[in-house]
Amino acid sequence: MPAELLAEQQRTKRIFDIVMVALASISLLVGGIGIMNIMLASVLERTREIGVRRAIGAQRTDIIRQFVMETTLIAVAGGTMGLLLGASMSRLIASFAGWSTIISSGSLALAFSVSVLIGLVSGVYPAMKASRLDPVQALHCSGASGPIDRS
Repeated sequence: MPAELLAEQQRTKRIFDIVMVALASISLLVGGIGIMNIMLASVLERTREIGVRRAIGAQRTDIIRQFVMETTLIAVAGGTMGLLLGASMSRLIASFAGWSTIISSGSLALAFSVSVLIGLVSGVYPAMKASRLDPVQALHCSGASGPIDRS
């Protein structure tokens, strides 16, 4: 009987772990899409700025570096807020439910690293798109309604 209860508890824990990984994956995917949309909007709004930078000598790598740095800041800020909110909610729920929770520094580091990595990966496409803008066309545009590189 105790062996059956232990086996059932282990199955339940595995299912719970799978559900939690699925929820975390969906959250990271949504966050990545959000960062990509923010950066694509930023590229559209700053087309003239990109054109001016390219016209005065900025290389494609300079433009990519600029947008990847911005993406990094957004991802780090989001990851930090996520850690703080997640740890706070975990402690709050545990206190109301009477559970004991353990938040290890390794799990915090892993969660933060994965969230920043997802943010960086999501910011590469907008950075590449910005770097491919033709300086002449970018200078002729007037903000968000300007030309979009179709490549």
